[in-house]
Amino acid sequence: MSGGPQLQLIPASADGALDAAEEALDLLLESGRPPGEVLVLTTGERHPWAAHELSFGETAYWAQQEAGEDVFFADASAADRITPRPVVIVAVNGGDEEAAEALPVALSRAGALLVVCGDSQRVTALLGAGV
Repeated sequence: MSGGPQLQLIPASADGALDAAEEALDLLLESGRPPGEVLVLTTGERHPWAAHELSFGETAYWAQQEAGEDVFFADASAADRITPRPVVIVAVNGGDEEAAEALPVALSRAGALLVVCGDSQRVTALLGAGV
């Protein structure tokens, strides 16, 4: 055992991955997980919260990540700017190339738990046989 984060896979279609991620997030928050400990990544279409927050500018958007007071939603293409959090939820909602790049990064950013919402076979293939 590598001592890395626990991996939880939630089977979902690309169209349903964002909804599955929202449900996983709700369960985590309801179970007492502080919002500032959770990062949600999308591999396809940007999460509506991220799109809304980015409308106020990049500086304000990234400042929210630094503040660490609430759940942070980001596009997987920005993975190099994302800081580690105890829990990372990935919605594999499109973008094969983005998903292939995002999953290893998400794994490296997740301290305790990595939740991946997407097609089980595709996710397992992207993460490798070690899952």
